[in-house]
Amino acid sequence: MVTPIIILLILSSPLVIAFAYSSLRKLPVDINKYACWGLGLAFIFFFIGHMVKVVGMTEMLPAWVPFKVPLIYITGVLELFVGVALFIPRFQLVAAKLAIVIFIVFFPANIYAAINSVGLGGHQWGPVYLLIRTPLQIILITWAYLLCIKGHKSG
Repeated sequence: MVTPIIILLILSSPLVIAFAYSSLRKLPVDINKYACWGLGLAFIFFFIGHMVKVVGMTEMLPAWVPFKVPLIYITGVLELFVGVALFIPRFQLVAAKLAIVIFIVFFPANIYAAINSVGLGGHQWGPVYLLIRTPLQIILITWAYLLCIKGHKSG
């Protein structure tokens, strides 16, 4: 059940560090830049999970889903690309939009895992886990939209 806390810490740490540094130096903070970096770090964390916890991730998918292991690796690599793109200013906007799509498209796997008490990342708590995971999804989507997309500076 520690995973949501880790995700929130990873997500917010670049922005918190930037605010602390800027307050010491009396400099403005590029909120969009550091928010995208935090989201990028979170996606790299998700990628690592896909590479390290392959068996657990496959258990999060219904029996009817074919090619589970390759699907876990492919989605992990997709998360890596999104994570890296969030560090590159010219790709941040499209990466943040893709991040929102990923959060929405992948969420049913979390619902399935919670309903079936899959023993990975808190899902073993059963449907109660969705009381934590659903707000986390909303936070991640809101972060991506408000801080990385809406706050995006063109050019």
